[in-house]
Amino acid sequence: MAASETTQFAPPQVLTQVLTYDPAAAPPLLISQGAEGRLYKTTHVQPDRPCVLKYRPPKPYRHPILDARLTKARITSEAKVLERCYRAGVRVPAVYALDLVSGWMMIEWIEGMTVRQGINDWLGERPETPPSPDDLPDDAPLVDAMKRIGAAVGDLHRTGVVHGDLTTSNMMLRPQKNSQGSGQPEVGDRAKALEGDVVLIDFGLATQSVSDEDRAVDLYVLERAFASTHPRAERLFVHVLEAYRGAFKKASSVLTKLEDVRMRGRKRSMLG
Repeated sequence: MAASETTQFAPPQVLTQVLTYDPAAAPPLLISQGAEGRLYKTTHVQPDRPCVLKYRPPKPYRHPILDARLTKARITSEAKVLERCYRAGVRVPAVYALDLVSGWMMIEWIEGMTVRQGINDWLGERPETPPSPDDLPDDAPLVDAMKRIGAAVGDLHRTGVVHGDLTTSNMMLRPQKNSQGSGQPEVGDRAKALEGDVVLIDFGLATQSVSDEDRAVDLYVLERAFASTHPRAERLFVHVLEAYRGAFKKASSVLTKLEDVRMRGRKRSMLG
């Protein structure tokens, strides 16, 4: 989870309570903010144990009682999903602590870069024209990354969880423990751009579901994300689905349903 350049301002008073809960914690540093919440980088228990502090601020346009209930429900849901996945061996951030009343949750900091950044670094200097057959061997690292993505999604669905927002921005490439170097490839380092384990992040829209329809929609969202964000890698999406089938025994019915979801998507596009 690489920190981005974000305008800094004093964290809300409620977050200073984190220092009371954990006196060793570093002051929260804002790294990202959206409509529903803010992400801060801090530490947990030990100064060398970085973590993400996810804070859902009160919404002034909602009734206070309703807002408190929604915040509690959403943090609880996300924490339960993460715990379920973590116990099942799915690569997701561990949950360290949470405060349902104050509206924050501490989770593991994942080193590395997003899959989106890794793929873009890999494709960055490649020509826009379709590759010739002689270029296909060069795609081996990218194919391997696609397979790791498919296996990660298969592991997720096997636990009875659907992500709800599967994009390459919500996946991290975490350097393996036995790798050499700092563990954070430099932007533009094409040789190492696709190395590492795929870790799924941002479970704010995740739900517990065993529905083939929900799982197929998850895959369709990811497929469309590749089409819009990585059009030159879209032709290799088949490797994502192949690895998904290998990681998840019930994949056949999901992939059949995916065809239906694709058809509905095409109809909506035609109708505008």
